[in-house]
Amino acid sequence: MSENTTVRVDPSNERMLQAWDGNDGALWAKRAQRFNDGVAAYRDIFFSAAGIQSTDNVLDVGCGAGQTTRDAAGQASAGSALGVDLSSEMLGVARRLAEQERVPNVSFEQVDAQIHPFPEGGFDVVVSRHGSMFFGTPLAAFANLARATRPGGRLVLLTWQPLRLNEWITTFRTIFAAGREVPTSNLPLSDPLETEALLSSAGYTDVRSTAVDKPMYFGQDVDDAAEFIVEQHGGRLSDLDENTRTKAVETLRADLAGHQTDRGVFYRSAAWLIEARRP
Repeated sequence: MSENTTVRVDPSNERMLQAWDGNDGALWAKRAQRFNDGVAAYRDIFFSAAGIQSTDNVLDVGCGAGQTTRDAAGQASAGSALGVDLSSEMLGVARRLAEQERVPNVSFEQVDAQIHPFPEGGFDVVVSRHGSMFFGTPLAAFANLARATRPGGRLVLLTWQPLRLNEWITTFRTIFAAGREVPTSNLPLSDPLETEALLSSAGYTDVRSTAVDKPMYFGQDVDDAAEFIVEQHGGRLSDLDENTRTKAVETLRADLAGHQTDRGVFYRSAAWLIEARRP
């Protein structure tokens, strides 16, 4: 489970490497459990679709701190699970947790999944929980993943639906814009027709997208959630005056209070469960 010292990436993914092997990855490593808790409601339906068998070899793309990889390894008890990511810090967390949890059939590599020479047909199942949306050249990336999927093997992705259906994204974008223009671009793979065309062109078949709506967790109370969200998004306020920054945080806290439940602070979220097969 040794870390690579040099990461070769496609030029189109250089910016992603700088982010995920830099400040973004450091934050996600520090807050790994909170990020996992945030999307925990999607776990069962995601793994039900993956249908991992005990002897399967599984590839987890954009594995982050490795929760899905370790879960996959537990289901593939006589097989294996490989998690890949660009973030050395998150992979460090993943390795430590795998050792602590005594998961012997899991490994992690810091590689660019768009160009990494995975063994041809080496995986029965390829999965990605929100880690497949940011390739610089998606067609090349998914063609590489299709090559690594055995004939008859499966691809299962979790991606976000359009912004208007994800209350948490639109709310936080608006608050941290603090009166400036709010970004309106949707995340990649949020259009099922475009996704079907992309994956079909890459070498997969039987592509289908199923809409899934689950509550997304942000903290046990307003203070806890506000600390987490400001830590994640507060940099967007750095070029504003102190009064404007203060008002933005106050607006956030008021909105969080409106989403407080007896189980914590939750916002509506909506994802696509994308399934495909390698012919």
